[in-house]
Amino acid sequence: MYHVIFVCKYRKRLLEPINSDLKQIILEIEKGSNFEILEMETDKDHLHMLIKSDPKTSILAIVRKLKQETTYRLWKAKESYLRKFFWKEHTLWTDGYFASSIGNVSQETAEAYIRNQG
Repeated sequence: MYHVIFVCKYRKRLLEPINSDLKQIILEIEKGSNFEILEMETDKDHLHMLIKSDPKTSILAIVRKLKQETTYRLWKAKESYLRKFFWKEHTLWTDGYFASSIGNVSQETAEAYIRNQG
């Protein structure tokens, strides 16, 4: 299991109005993938997730898929809104991400932490 955080490019505080759309897109991506989103919550400028996957699947591959798909789908659905924040490029997330494996922390503790974000 991994605790993963994506941050909006330039720390733009834009997620609140598109929160439900973003979560729905991520759950749709999860259905056709080999990982599971156990918990997910957004703040104004970042997204926390608790992701469960088999050891064969790299966290980089999961992150890449989620970032690419969410950016593409949100721009398709919410272009007029996102255009207010990003004039020249179709972007959403920073290049980096935070990922930490859940070691000595119980799943319940990690889920409670993520649930209380935002």
